[in-house]
Amino acid sequence: MRPSISLPGSDRTLSPHVIVGIPPALPASPPLFNRQAYAAAHVVSDPFAERTPWGTAAIDWDATLAFRHHLWSLGFSIAEAMDTAQRGMGVSWDQAAELIRRSVAEAKTVPGAGIACGAGTDHLDPALARSLDDVIGAYETQFEVVESCGGSAILMASRALARLARSADDYRTVYGRILSQARQPAILHWLGDMFDPQLAGYWGSDRFEDALETVLSIINDHQNKVAGIKISLLEADKEIALRNRLPDGVVCFTGDDFNYAEMIEGDAKGHSHALLGIFDAIAPNASNALAALARDDVAAFRAILAPTVPLSRKIFEAPTQYYKAGIVFLAWLNGHQSHFTMPAGMQSARGIVHYSEIFKLADQANVLTKPELAMQRMTALLATAGIS
Repeated sequence: MRPSISLPGSDRTLSPHVIVGIPPALPASPPLFNRQAYAAAHVVSDPFAERTPWGTAAIDWDATLAFRHHLWSLGFSIAEAMDTAQRGMGVSWDQAAELIRRSVAEAKTVPGAGIACGAGTDHLDPALARSLDDVIGAYETQFEVVESCGGSAILMASRALARLARSADDYRTVYGRILSQARQPAILHWLGDMFDPQLAGYWGSDRFEDALETVLSIINDHQNKVAGIKISLLEADKEIALRNRLPDGVVCFTGDDFNYAEMIEGDAKGHSHALLGIFDAIAPNASNALAALARDDVAAFRAILAPTVPLSRKIFEAPTQYYKAGIVFLAWLNGHQSHFTMPAGMQSARGIVHYSEIFKLADQANVLTKPELAMQRMTALLATAGIS
């Protein structure tokens, strides 16, 4: 008989959930993919060192770097110090800079390990930014940290630029300056306001069609300095519209945590590569699916990855910016950290019913790598919420 656990629902009742999932197989060595695949990775909090958890977070560096080795062992490159790592939501720029230095150095010890690092302007208070030169200077500071340690940059969206910019030309000016100075091609990041409300109207317009023309003009003007662009708008049609118009040599990275399976598989005109926060939580499954796709076994790719999509949609449901809590919750259930605490106390951003639904969907998607441990930890979490 399979084990079961009683989980609360939104109707305030408890219902038994029978464990049905099969733990995913782990590859003996990092598999090869026919898509570029970056996993945006979370950081592990150090609850013993935290004194002001809503202020300056404490990071468990050993556990944080161990998780990156886990992702590399599954064939993924790391998208470091991105919003999944709670940039601007508990992790400061100084901590992100230290994370970048440590992770790039660690990558150099792992044969074939890929890494790209987020460079933005989050150390610049948007309310204190007075000019585009302030934004440019902030980007330059962060690019220098990334490039001086040997990393490549992901050019993150800027809250300060979104606040200051008055036209599409302001975006062209800032991005043009930074890209022209970059030592190697960067990945651009188009992050929708569902992930960060302060980015509303990015690229100088609330209309997707206008924003698309602006970002394409920036890419075309600096094609030799743009490796690709990650688009995170959670709308498949918009990603395809961008993907179909990118110049040769510039790839589209799906950041669509709602529709990634179909975006990665692609259509007759092309496919997306991947730079995803959900890969942090479903790494073994995604690795097996991508390996199957590389073998042209599309049926296996779909069978493995499709069940993870409902889980991802639950984790990234509105308010989407709190998805980090679900990511770390699954890392805890699967034994990648010994506790469920997060920088800035972000674990409190979701409720116990949300976590119960994630548990159920993770089991149904075969994402729980250690079901017995996951049940023990879920039971403990339920008890802290007064549910037994």
